[in-house]
Amino acid sequence: MKNIVEVKNLSVEFKVRDGSFKAVDDICFNINNNATLALVGESGSGKSVTAMSIMQLLPFPQASYSRDSSIKFNDREVINASKKELLSLRGNIISMIFQEPMTSLNPYHKVGLQITESVLLHSNATKKEAKDEAINLLNLVEIDDVERRFNSYPHELSGGQRQRIMIAMALVNKPKLLIADEPTTALDVTIQAQILDLMSKLKTEMGMSILFITHDLGLVKEFSDQVCVMQNGKIVESGDTCDVFLNPKHAYTQKLLNAEPQPKSNFNNETDPLIEIKDLNVFYDLPNINFFKKNNFHAVKDVSLKIFKNTTIGLVGESGSGKSTLGKAIANLTPFEGKIYLNKEDISKNSKEIKKQIQIVFQDPYGSLSPRMTIGEIVGEGLGVHFNLTKEETQFRIDKVLSEVGIELNAKNKYPHEFSGGQRQRIAIARSLIMNPNFMILDEPTSALDRSIQIQVINLLKDIQEEYKLTYLFISHDLKVIRSMSDYIFVMKDGRIVESGPSNNVFEYPKEKYTKKLLSAALRYASN
Repeated sequence: MKNIVEVKNLSVEFKVRDGSFKAVDDICFNINNNATLALVGESGSGKSVTAMSIMQLLPFPQASYSRDSSIKFNDREVINASKKELLSLRGNIISMIFQEPMTSLNPYHKVGLQITESVLLHSNATKKEAKDEAINLLNLVEIDDVERRFNSYPHELSGGQRQRIMIAMALVNKPKLLIADEPTTALDVTIQAQILDLMSKLKTEMGMSILFITHDLGLVKEFSDQVCVMQNGKIVESGDTCDVFLNPKHAYTQKLLNAEPQPKSNFNNETDPLIEIKDLNVFYDLPNINFFKKNNFHAVKDVSLKIFKNTTIGLVGESGSGKSTLGKAIANLTPFEGKIYLNKEDISKNSKEIKKQIQIVFQDPYGSLSPRMTIGEIVGEGLGVHFNLTKEETQFRIDKVLSEVGIELNAKNKYPHEFSGGQRQRIAIARSLIMNPNFMILDEPTSALDRSIQIQVINLLKDIQEEYKLTYLFISHDLKVIRSMSDYIFVMKDGRIVESGPSNNVFEYPKEKYTKKLLSAALRYASN
């Protein structure tokens, strides 16, 4: 079978403050026509740098290639190609889907206009022809209610819909190679399955090849023909996907395959409620259709539940089901109707003590940590608001909590961008933990992390819970992580709790059709 891409002796170095850093180290691989090759490895292994090299999107001269490096696309050398040659490749013959569609789409323009613009840029179509083609592409990627979505802004769409828009833009010129860089990492398991099925279908219909970049080996097993495993810039193992899964030779591949969260074994069966919610409803205002009628969206509907002390509640459901909105309501960060009690005290009083007792760890630690503050300042910021401490006492608490989450004390004067994703999440946990709360809301705290880093963070949260006697509300779309953390499970759909119970009961004997659908999609991509 003819190769569409041939990568030989590729090495990439970056200039850094104290010298140079080799991100990719002498790697070789081929991508066959109408085939999918997966590049797998943890953050920092060189996967995305390799993909950006194929597109020639690295920042030069900060980045440089070795003299022997070669990337050929249909026998044409890409490295050092002219600007004109690269423009003929990018978007026309090679397209790329990035991990986070929200930051890849222009928030000021409707998505239909952005797809139309891509058509006009790469063809001689009229505006009407470009719009017709954009609508055809939206139908191709199976967007529902195409006319309305065409006139929507990115923030009005769900994560799965935005990713479909990115795929539509990538397919404008029917590329021969589609580079998909972690395209499903932050998506629900059901949406993830839909996106991968869609890409497989389009690959067959359009006869294109796919370079699939991921840290999740479960997806690779289902989706790719061949796999290359990367570690520290090198390819440590490669071959047919089935062969690599059945007989992994390298210790690192074995580690990735075994990096699965284990179901929780020691369950907390407390009966003393810390949080009690009665008839909770949350509404969001929508733009008015006319002057007289106020329009709103009912995000959380008639939710009543109890969260017991020293337990972990797993809250699962697809995007838009109301999970994060429920978490925000408990933290009193969004207006709500109904009653929420913390230790039998109404949180609507919004007292300083209640604010201190309820803390949140968000999904994206990079976005939730101020880039202008050092780690020590970030972690200790709340102490000045809620405690009357001396400077020495403040520093003692900061040092203690950083040590507990595994951050070296000599790093407290560094800034967030100097840490990895897993380290930033540990810092976010420290910022909440230093307040000595009773209750922590963990909103997708591991979804953007590698499996091995996920397990480290999960174990850290379990240890902290045991030591501090904490109660968690753990929100996630990753059911394997939920099962590893939770004593009880609540399943949300369309703003309502549709099923609940002890974790083992819900996983082993789901009652609702929707719960069975979520579990089926999660088990489909189990890597073992």
